[in-house]
Amino acid sequence: MKVVLFCGGAPLRLTEHDRPVPKPMVMIGYRPVLWHVMRWYAHWGMRDFVLCLGYGGDLIKRYFLDYSEALSNDFVLSAGTGDVRLLQADIRDWTITFADTGVNATISQRLRAVREHVRGEEIFCANYGDIVSDASMEAIVDDFRRHPDKVASFMAVRQRGPFHVVEQAEDGSVTLLRDVSSSDVWIDNGFFVLRQEIFDYIQAGDGDLPDEPFQRLLAENKLTSFRHDGFWIPMNTLRDVQELVALEESGQAPWAVWRREADGAKAAAES
Repeated sequence: MKVVLFCGGAPLRLTEHDRPVPKPMVMIGYRPVLWHVMRWYAHWGMRDFVLCLGYGGDLIKRYFLDYSEALSNDFVLSAGTGDVRLLQADIRDWTITFADTGVNATISQRLRAVREHVRGEEIFCANYGDIVSDASMEAIVDDFRRHPDKVASFMAVRQRGPFHVVEQAEDGSVTLLRDVSSSDVWIDNGFFVLRQEIFDYIQAGDGDLPDEPFQRLLAENKLTSFRHDGFWIPMNTLRDVQELVALEESGQAPWAVWRREADGAKAAAES
C-alpha cells in the first residue's frame, strides 16, 4: 500500500536567527521528523512512499540521496577488508518517489499532482509528513475496509495544546473554562486513508482536503473517521519541536513503535 506524504508546505523558523527550515526536515534527535513518520508507516508494512515536494524539496532529495545505513545504524567493521556488516537497517527496503508538486500548491493540488503515482492502488494512505502518533495504522486501515461505501477516512484526535474551552452566557459571563484536552472536542489531524474515487471529489482551486473535497464527501455520506485517544503531536511550533526532541532523547518516544517491538524481542531472547 502506497503512502503519499505532503512535504512541500510552509517552512518553520526555529529561532529568530535561523533560516526557515522545511518542516519535514526539522531534526528530532539525529533524523528529521519526516524520517520518523516514514519509519512509523514502515513498521506497519507500508514502505512505498510518494513525497509531494515543494519548499525545500532539494534538501529532502539530498537527505535521502546521501543517506547511509551505516551512519544511522549499528554495524561491525572488518578493518582488514573494510567490509561493513549492518546489525540492523531501516530504509533499504523502502521505495521513495520524489515528485515536485509546486512551492505554493495546496494539499488538494499536491494530491492531484501525484495521481499517476498511486494509480492502481485501490486504497492508499496520505499524511502531512510532520505529525507523529502512537496509533495503529493497521487498525486505521482495517476500520476503513469495513466501510466499503466510504471514499475517505481520517484520524480524529482530541485537541491538544495550552488552550481552554470557554462557554458563555448571553451577557458574556463565563460559565465554563476547561482545558481543551479534557473536553469532548475532536479534530482532524490527517492520517488519511483514501480510495481512488477521492480524485473525483477534488477540483482545481481546492485547498486542504477537509476544506472542499471532504465537504463534498460529507454531502454524499462517503466520509468516515477513526477516533484515536492516544498520543499525537503536530510539528507546528518551536514548543512542539522541543517536546518531540525531549521525548526522543528520553528514549521513550511514543511514536517509535518499532523500537518497542525490537526491545520486546531482545528481552524475550535474553530471558
